[in-house]
Amino acid sequence: MTTPPQPIPPARDLRQVVWLTVALFLSYLCVAISLPVTSVHVTTGLGFGNALAGIAVGIAFASTILTRGLAGRLSDQHGGKHAMLRGLLIYAAAGLVCAASALPGLAPAAAYAVLIAGRLLLGWGESLATVGLVAWALGIAGPPRAGRVFSLVGMGLYGAFAVGSPLGVALMDASGFAGAMLACALVPLIGLALVLPVAAVAPPGGERPSFWRILGRIWQPGLVVGLQGVGFAAIGAFMTLLFLSRGWAHAGLGLTCFGLAFVLVRVVFGHLPDRLGSIPVALVSIAVEATGQALLWLAPGPELALAGAALTGLGCSLIFPSMGIEAMRRVAPNLRGTAAGGFSAYQDLAYGLTGPVTGLLADRLGYSAVFLVGGLAAALGFLMLLRMAATRRPA
Repeated sequence: MTTPPQPIPPARDLRQVVWLTVALFLSYLCVAISLPVTSVHVTTGLGFGNALAGIAVGIAFASTILTRGLAGRLSDQHGGKHAMLRGLLIYAAAGLVCAASALPGLAPAAAYAVLIAGRLLLGWGESLATVGLVAWALGIAGPPRAGRVFSLVGMGLYGAFAVGSPLGVALMDASGFAGAMLACALVPLIGLALVLPVAAVAPPGGERPSFWRILGRIWQPGLVVGLQGVGFAAIGAFMTLLFLSRGWAHAGLGLTCFGLAFVLVRVVFGHLPDRLGSIPVALVSIAVEATGQALLWLAPGPELALAGAALTGLGCSLIFPSMGIEAMRRVAPNLRGTAAGGFSAYQDLAYGLTGPVTGLLADRLGYSAVFLVGGLAAALGFLMLLRMAATRRPA
């Protein structure tokens, strides 16, 4: 279903979206800080293997997948602000529960169970906060600027990864895993204070098909986003461990290189999906991501590995907004929150599966092998985009 053209809103509306993005950046630090230190905590602090470390990382994304439909319905029925505020509060609670997993005297198995509970809460909070923000921002800026909205949202998310990864490693070095998780409980409350004064947008009414029917409308752009997400998930879960296993310096800079490159492309070229078309931009982008993953797989030293992470960030940057435009074109205005939730769920699925699957692979073939999987997934996404381009040509 294609929505009719709508007037472009004034610039002040985009400034509100930028303000919400700043709040998202601060709030999402709780995810970014926890990502590199969780696997280290499981392997070195609790003494478990890479497979359980991958599960601890990936289960937050699994939780997000399972709650995307709920977050979308809540956003469509009660407004994006309603959903986002609740997500930020759950974020804070998740940080406190994860911190409790590092309490002295707690048996490793019990500590791991508490950690898993906290990671499940984190995924629930992420679902509500990000889907709520997308619905809220689209209501403020309007469909003609959907690409710009998705670009800004991504800048907030991956900018947080760029800062949060080294910050998480530094916090863990200084105050242990519990200290890092207490910081994770604080930052979403700062974001909550920032968004409270921004006016809510009334949700549009209309007929609501089932969540599964909406997923059926957006499965092609969703699948592409899921395939590109494998490379990022591999970096987030195992790049720090790759550096530590090889004795390389700057173990926390992998996500920083990824995030800085990601944000740079969003700032300079974020308008391209709206201007040049979503599929051409995504084709070039996913090819660059595949190249970055191949470089990470083959890197003999830290410099080339960091370059591979940066190339992956350059490539991933515009795929989400490009495919977000495609997804929003296929649904009515009153379904955009649910569609945003379903669309993001494809990426969450990639994140959730990549950790445990590549963890098993890393146990057998080493950490570099996980980036071969990321490169193959990006190549498959490239083929999927070619198929989408072919079906859009007039007969």
